[in-house]
Amino acid sequence: MIGVLGGMGPLATADFFAKVIAATDAQDDAGHVPLLIHSDPRIAGRPAALLHGGASPLPALLAARDRLVTAGAQGLVMACNTAHYWHAQLREDCALPFPSIVDVACAQAAQRFGNGARIGLVATRATLATRLFEPALHAYSLSLLAPTDAALDDWILPAIALVKAGHTAQAGPLLERAIQTMLDAGAEGVILACTEAPMALVDAPLALQARCLDSSTALAQATVALWRQLQSATLA
Repeated sequence: MIGVLGGMGPLATADFFAKVIAATDAQDDAGHVPLLIHSDPRIAGRPAALLHGGASPLPALLAARDRLVTAGAQGLVMACNTAHYWHAQLREDCALPFPSIVDVACAQAAQRFGNGARIGLVATRATLATRLFEPALHAYSLSLLAPTDAALDDWILPAIALVKAGHTAQAGPLLERAIQTMLDAGAEGVILACTEAPMALVDAPLALQARCLDSSTALAQATVALWRQLQSATLA
């Protein structure tokens, strides 16, 4: 089974679960990926911890990781971009494979948008302030085109808050404006580097959606691939 550290937020975790199912080439129930989903919305806020000295989510993330391992998880994934600030610490004393949403999203961005592409990010201010994506972008010969502070304050952060409150339709037009602004500024593509963002864009114009890469879908595909690898290793 694959363990999922989720609840950050719950709707994004449910969306990730659906994307794992959609990414699986299965003919019946048994062909799907067995998941252990730890969805705890009480995990301390990641932006508050990183930007305002709030309580660290790391103790709760470590406890969630250990519960999943004890319950029989053979691999782990985490359905939250900002929480990947602590990904290295979660992997330190964990022998299980634990792919990063940051790495898999950047790898797909390089494949889709090409070597040297400028990539916009729809992300929390904490993800941007900690430069969470920049090492992986550079590793894949990509460059960052970050949203402006005004775009964050007026469009991206309000849209994320709306999705967390269940108002995805209201969030859509805000994110569309933020994405189009980055594209107009020279981005070849935009990574949706917040797992709330894709749910707000289901009704966006197809031409705009085609310029976006959903990090949640990228992680779902990596989850399916990881499960297939684990199965193959078991049978070898």
